[in-house]
Amino acid sequence: MSKVTIAAEDWVVVCDGRKALICQNKGDEKFLNLKVIEEREDDNPPTRDQGTDRPGRVQESMSTERSAVGQTDWHDEAERTFLKHLAERLHDAVMGGATRGIVLAAPPRALGMIRPFLSQPTVDTLRGEIAKDYVNLPMVELEERLRS
Repeated sequence: MSKVTIAAEDWVVVCDGRKALICQNKGDEKFLNLKVIEEREDDNPPTRDQGTDRPGRVQESMSTERSAVGQTDWHDEAERTFLKHLAERLHDAVMGGATRGIVLAAPPRALGMIRPFLSQPTVDTLRGEIAKDYVNLPMVELEERLRS
């Protein structure tokens, strides 16, 4: 991983599929001072706790055979929706001039889910991506990991 430069006033967005911290660097490139400006969290229990019915079955039209229909992964769907809304929030911030640079830190799976939702103006402001799960780190440790 190459070092990501985080300038003064840049946003650092630390997220996974259910929690996001939007921080602003009140320091400079060398001495980060991240301040949380927004926190988002989604209550997203596992799929087994969200669905109540057994998966459906389909009767083939030309025979008497039946086959199962795959169960919807509600947990995955909720993560995708959460990340889509986060991408929309970032787009609004970029278009409104709230930030000129964004660093995105998320586990690889979450990065893969959010990328299709990022608008071109948001992508243009990305200073880098960090494929790590930092969302539950204390702020001091987050700053230390981003510096190294």
